[in-house]
Amino acid sequence: MSAVEQSSQADIGAMMQQLGQGAREASALLARAGAGQKSRALEAAAAQITAQSAAIIAANTRDMEAGRAKRLSDAMLDRLYLDEGRIGSVADGLRAIAAMDDPIGTVTAEWTRPNGLCIQRVSVPLGVIGIIYESRPNVTADAGALCLKSGNAVILRGGSESFCSSKAIHECLVAGLREAQLPEAAIQMVPTTSREAVGCMLAEMQQYIDVIVPRGGKSLIARVLADARVPVIGHLEGLCHVYVHKSSDPAMARDVVLNAKMRRTGICGAAETLLIDRECLDTHWAPVADALIEAGCAIRGDATIRGIDSRVTVADENDWSTEYLDAILSVKCVAGVDEAIDHISHYGSGHTESIIAADQDVVDRFFHAIDSAILLHNASTQYVDGGEFGMGAEIGIATGRVHARGPVGAEQLTSYKYLVHGCGQTRP
Repeated sequence: MSAVEQSSQADIGAMMQQLGQGAREASALLARAGAGQKSRALEAAAAQITAQSAAIIAANTRDMEAGRAKRLSDAMLDRLYLDEGRIGSVADGLRAIAAMDDPIGTVTAEWTRPNGLCIQRVSVPLGVIGIIYESRPNVTADAGALCLKSGNAVILRGGSESFCSSKAIHECLVAGLREAQLPEAAIQMVPTTSREAVGCMLAEMQQYIDVIVPRGGKSLIARVLADARVPVIGHLEGLCHVYVHKSSDPAMARDVVLNAKMRRTGICGAAETLLIDRECLDTHWAPVADALIEAGCAIRGDATIRGIDSRVTVADENDWSTEYLDAILSVKCVAGVDEAIDHISHYGSGHTESIIAADQDVVDRFFHAIDSAILLHNASTQYVDGGEFGMGAEIGIATGRVHARGPVGAEQLTSYKYLVHGCGQTRP
């Protein structure tokens, strides 16, 4: 390693330590901040984003031009793109989070022991959260706002593709903090695109960062899971399934499958595999296939599906475990709910599955047997979103079983402590 490279790494390490120290100091102040003060900061940030929409779009234009030059995929460019409508949604998301009940200081359980001790379990912030994400600039606002609402300081490390857009949005968040007289270090953005900064967050800042939340592609999340020396909240893949049972309404099945796959193909809640009962192929397949193909979706199917539709290409073993994040859907014909359950249990990523059925016994069996974080009945997998769940927003979907699962909103970014009230008790 050259002396210049060593110097650069040392500079980045010092910068990250400074960010960490500022975040730790800010987290102590945030833990004592009132609900009204945090909400004022978010409302002010939302107003800034609306007022600065032209500047944000200009910054996003620079990112989009660089992204096209790098030959980013259409799905990546879609995630990166901002216009007036999307910026308006970002501002609305901040206002929605501001209006939510404060998750801090809530007594989640309370009981009295025979000896008279009154014990309360009370929600508290996690502390300092490090969030590493790729080309979604809206995550800058969502993540910053949710961490602030839950009393946590946050260090944001966005992808190089969205650096200019994220920086413009971050400036609005900081303006909101200033207006509410909260520490500006409560929401910090790593001011470099160097990958060394990610390495520091994962392995060299344990004294500052309490938890890491990754949001991005499989390679990013795999690296975070492998290298992080603090707890991680997140998911590796969003391999989502839709199962069409023979009892389902054909029109409903068509509409739900089309939306689950094609509304936005590049999000983790997009359906990647369709399972359909053999007994309803005559009534259900043509409407579903026609709608998908008309919308521009390529279909890869097993031998049964290819035997009834020449427009379908071959689905091989790899397709059942592929998160396409594109207008491609793999389709398998199954003999019933048990075969659908077996397929999902073998190939699924534990993210989200949907069943389209009118038979409640079948739905109950599906819900009981499948252990994914989110299960839906007669609804599109694209509803897997903190805003749609009434959480205001989210910073990702967690598929683990420790601490948080499903959409990670403000409430999921809290821990708890016990408050024990006595009247002079001593233990014998």
